[in-house]
Amino acid sequence: MKGKSQNFPLHGITFKAKFKMQDRKTEFDLARDFQNIWHPCTQHKDFETIKPLLVERAEGVYLYDREGKGYLDAISSWWVNLLGHNHPRLNVALKNQMEKMAHVMFAGITHQPAIDLASSLVEVSPEKLSKVFFSDNGSTSVEVALKMSLQYWQQSGESNKTRFIYLKGGYHGETIGALSVCGLDIFRDKFEKVLLNNLGVEGPDCFRCPYGLNRDSCQAECFEPMEKALEENDIAGVVIEPLVQGAAGMKIYPPVYLKKLKAACDSYSAHLIFDEVAVAFGRTGSLFVSKELNISPTFLCLSKGITSGYLPLAATLTTDEIYSAFYDDFSNWKLFIHSHSYSANPLACSVANETLAILNENNFIRKLQPKINLIGQIGKKIYEESKWCGEFRQQGMIAALELVKNKNNKEPFLLESRVGYKIYLEGLKRGIFLRPLGDVIYFIPPLVISEEEIKRMMTIAQECIAAVLD
Repeated sequence: MKGKSQNFPLHGITFKAKFKMQDRKTEFDLARDFQNIWHPCTQHKDFETIKPLLVERAEGVYLYDREGKGYLDAISSWWVNLLGHNHPRLNVALKNQMEKMAHVMFAGITHQPAIDLASSLVEVSPEKLSKVFFSDNGSTSVEVALKMSLQYWQQSGESNKTRFIYLKGGYHGETIGALSVCGLDIFRDKFEKVLLNNLGVEGPDCFRCPYGLNRDSCQAECFEPMEKALEENDIAGVVIEPLVQGAAGMKIYPPVYLKKLKAACDSYSAHLIFDEVAVAFGRTGSLFVSKELNISPTFLCLSKGITSGYLPLAATLTTDEIYSAFYDDFSNWKLFIHSHSYSANPLACSVANETLAILNENNFIRKLQPKINLIGQIGKKIYEESKWCGEFRQQGMIAALELVKNKNNKEPFLLESRVGYKIYLEGLKRGIFLRPLGDVIYFIPPLVISEEEIKRMMTIAQECIAAVLD
């Protein structure tokens, strides 16, 4: 069919596109996207030259555009897709619940999917975690934990405990409370004046360890700043991403740090909040980091993979001790005044129940080990072969290649170089969806990825690095 030109004037920019008739809808839709949508974590000026990927459908570990081109989803669509897109069992669970009830408020009403899910979460979580509070995303699961902790101390005669300790480099969401325990300037520096007065401390940095030690053999000597901070008498609790600091660039640190933290929190009577939003449900090679390490936190925050990316859902688990401080005659006004319109949405709970069922069947998580080994083998090979790779690091199904300008002294690239962004664009050309964190190329694929797909994913990533830097 003969090509036809059409202009799209938007915000002072005119997109002139020449396309075949079958391409008109795509171009028109992308123009409307630019006109009306504000995407998260996106500089929209980039869209003047590079349009967003318009995904039409998804299947397994692949996203497909309107032309039918597949893109391997190497980051599980922002870490949420555990079991692959369009999973038949999750589809059935959603459909069956949809035919019964899509939603109902959760104050004074309960329902079977929520009851089943809470029971299952308590059963597989660390000991002492017996109560489940549902919300709708990772930020709010952390927000709930922070508010529960503060209110607990108020109602337990220790109202002086009003501050939380967090790690510099930590990330826990972007609502104001969660942002107040975020240790990444890119997220918090514009809002510093309105954030809560919490205490950020230096945490593990194993790639650039100031002690010159190795994460596989150290005793977490870097715990000293945390120990000192806990001596403050107004500390309500500590919030931490266990083993992997995601948004910081998949920074991985040793379990001994968490062992020391648990002991210190017990000693100083501070709540321990494990934010497992990104790392739970098999990502690290176990269902929960806390359970695997035999550490029972005061609060466990969950979201992302809980519904395998189907619907928003979050859960904050806590203890009978915390719950009991809110249990009283109504007139004493000790109840937890916090609510979400979509708390324990039945559709989301039903999919979450099926997700947990799959993860607990047939040694699903244990059977990930060959894939974990393969990722490690290929990652180490890339590290050895690339003069730009300063470190390969891995925790279970999470892996990362940190790219540096100088491998010997670990000098980073300048921000203006946008190395990671250029590698992302190269990936799209080659049929893989990467979204680097700065210059850290990371992999968090759906757990159902095959070994052949792992090889393809990491080989293409290596090709993209070479195309940009060699």
